[in-house]
Amino acid sequence: MDISKVIQQYNKKNLTIGVIGSHSALDICAGAKKFGLKNLVVCEKGREKTYNFYYKAKLPDEGFGCVDEALVLEKFKDILREENQEILRQKNVLFVPHRSFEVYLDFDYKAIEEDFAVPIFGNRFLLKIEERGVSPNQYDLLYEAGIKTAKIFASPEDIDRPAIVKVLEKERGFERAFFLASSPEEYRQKSDVLLKKGIISKTALAKSVIEEFILGVPVNLNYFYSPVFERLEFLGSDTRRQTNLDGFLRLPSGMQKEAEKDSRLTLEEAGHIAVTMLESLLEQVYEIGEKFVEASKKFYPPGVIGPFALQTCIIPGPPKKEFITFDVSPRVPGSPGIKWTPYSSYLFGKNLSVGERIGKEIREMNKNSHLSKIIT
Repeated sequence: MDISKVIQQYNKKNLTIGVIGSHSALDICAGAKKFGLKNLVVCEKGREKTYNFYYKAKLPDEGFGCVDEALVLEKFKDILREENQEILRQKNVLFVPHRSFEVYLDFDYKAIEEDFAVPIFGNRFLLKIEERGVSPNQYDLLYEAGIKTAKIFASPEDIDRPAIVKVLEKERGFERAFFLASSPEEYRQKSDVLLKKGIISKTALAKSVIEEFILGVPVNLNYFYSPVFERLEFLGSDTRRQTNLDGFLRLPSGMQKEAEKDSRLTLEEAGHIAVTMLESLLEQVYEIGEKFVEASKKFYPPGVIGPFALQTCIIPGPPKKEFITFDVSPRVPGSPGIKWTPYSSYLFGKNLSVGERIGKEIREMNKNSHLSKIIT
């Protein structure tokens, strides 16, 4: 598969931004539209109404809606069928990946890298680092970069402080059945309950990550790296709203234990809230972002292209507050709300969402004949 030959055949005056209909698709479509680019959303039958009805761009209502076109398939995975890829190529699609793209392709990174013959905005070879079974993965990149991370326990027997166990669910392989444990005994007790209820499998439990639970303020740091300008930009920060964790936290402490007996604590993502930080933390924000970019170039050249995020906790001093990183999103993060933090306006004089920043980059690189430097 030679993507450079594919892009050579494109009509550069008629580019279309493509995306899977989930996660951040509307943000990406709105960003494309703002910068004069067409967009197309690949939908699964039964899940298309958001894109081909509610947010469909409609004339003559100028400016109403943001989705130009929806390609409805029986299953998301059908995007790998040659006839559907040909439709995307005929429409001069540059495809923007997000986490749902990987999830709905059943984490088939080999297919994404070798069989999806559509130009991808970003580094398609970097997407797989989110999976623990890949080497090198996100932890390897963080260690190489010298970025402080949460301690990983090699075995449940090593647990000597509060830890969070990240294990894939049995039925929904894309969701993780998090649970907390502060000792080997508590680990066994809680994992046994999940196994008996059929929520997790022994195989998944054996592959789980046991990570120190960081007592700090959770903050996602959302970046954009432009390889042509060799410039790292901090676009904004957010924190997550999670079910049913948020409900547990609103209970008085005495009721939380009782509630946990009847309802398993989960940390499923439900949304995000924009959050700002002390200005004194911004140098650290850029330092760890720059370190990650350099590590990505070493392990997966050409490294990061476009958006990525580091999921962190801010911990107290002494000697000073600092970031502990516990997860990486090597592609579009899932938080359009970061537009409502001020950091992109400090760079561009106006707030930009991630989707808008992608649209801006593609338009400018196309205008200056640098498309080949931002696609793989």
